[in-house]
Amino acid sequence: MRLYNTLTRKIEDFAPLNPPIVTFYSCGPTVYDYTHIGHMRTYTNNDLLKRTLIYLGYQVKHVMNTTDVGHLTGDDDTGEDKLEKGAKKTGKTVWDVAKFYTEYFFKTIHALNIIDPDIVCPATKHIDEMIKMIKKLEAKGYTYETKEAIYFDVSKFKNYGKLSGQKLEEKIQKAREEVHIDPEKKHPADFALWFKRVGRFADHTMHWDSPWGDGFPGWHIECSAMSTKYLGQPIDIHSGGVDHIPVHHENEIAQSETANNTQFVRFWFHNNFLMVNNQKMSKSLGNFYTIDDLEKNQIEPLAIRYLFLQTHYRQVMNFTWQSAKAAQNAFNNLKKIILTYKSYKTNKSYMSNKSYKTYFSSFISDDLQIPKALSLMWQMIDDKNLSPQEKLDLIYDFDQVFGLNLKSLKEKKEKIPENIIKLAELRKKYRQEKNFEKSDELRKQIEDLGYTIKDLKNNQYEIKKLT
Repeated sequence: MRLYNTLTRKIEDFAPLNPPIVTFYSCGPTVYDYTHIGHMRTYTNNDLLKRTLIYLGYQVKHVMNTTDVGHLTGDDDTGEDKLEKGAKKTGKTVWDVAKFYTEYFFKTIHALNIIDPDIVCPATKHIDEMIKMIKKLEAKGYTYETKEAIYFDVSKFKNYGKLSGQKLEEKIQKAREEVHIDPEKKHPADFALWFKRVGRFADHTMHWDSPWGDGFPGWHIECSAMSTKYLGQPIDIHSGGVDHIPVHHENEIAQSETANNTQFVRFWFHNNFLMVNNQKMSKSLGNFYTIDDLEKNQIEPLAIRYLFLQTHYRQVMNFTWQSAKAAQNAFNNLKKIILTYKSYKTNKSYMSNKSYKTYFSSFISDDLQIPKALSLMWQMIDDKNLSPQEKLDLIYDFDQVFGLNLKSLKEKKEKIPENIIKLAELRKKYRQEKNFEKSDELRKQIEDLGYTIKDLKNNQYEIKKLT
């Protein structure tokens, strides 16, 4: 398999350190607000990577955090804590806010048929691990203390900026333009490992004892401490959004490699942005859409997953309701085709035509060229040289990666109302009597009530609801 590595800025041959096991860490949600379609795209792409690895024969050990404390509105330690902000807005406790939005996140990813991580680690359950890592950094001389916080001194980490390609001087210069609250902070690019419950955070609800006083962890230390606990170092693959590259992931590298004296991550996998009508998503613009908004617009969650398959993970994607409806139509069409194939009576399973499987494997192995793999599926469906059963077997095989849950597809058999059945039975009687004028009148009456009737052999019939 070949995969783009943000660290080297090129596509490289991928092989895990301890085959067949792949260690995979993904940055999870900050659970202070609703999961939106931008998150859906990120976690779908993570899932496509994971499914591809499994399809190719690897065993994936997947760990994901949930940030339920310590994430300030500014990634550079400015602003207020997002959980506190969510609590003020809703009038709930921070614990209730975290629980509610964690459950909403998992409801969303389950609707998208995203495989759960092997380990989900909430930040609040791993405070001890974070304190231990901060103590290691302190013992090595990479931290300093102010009245407000414990900071990591980025000037002491010689490779700071290697992921983003930005030099420390440039990052500090850029950071100086921002507002920084702690006057004792040495460099604007330095980041907090632990906030003390003083000053602006004197009333912070979530807090724990530490060697530096009562307080709570910085955002960046969470992922380093938890990934090390469950996966060790180096990790084979670490995923996240491209917005995490310049700050969060740079800081993870600095503290992890300092604490553990080895490379933190071998391959960095970053998803690009999702735009909405060519604009950034925001509540003020009214383009912040959740799974509930999709359902209100009669778009199935799996149709949105189908939509995501059409754009490569490293490309910016633009969401519109027109594209969502087109994806729903295409997905409906695919489901009808599968139900047609399933209606053919055969016990023989072919799983043949190796050329399609070979092309499919080559596409997904080439930096996840999922759009090409999807196009290949439709090409295969149009192939007149394949039997319906061969096509069905190949669709099911490809869906191990696509994740559209096609194998569990069943025709919905709706209960036909009693009045429609009575009309159909009366029509059957007229047909037996060869009174076709009356039978046609009853057919029209049935159709006017929203149903179709199809005549079968031996004067039997089939009724379906009009869609």
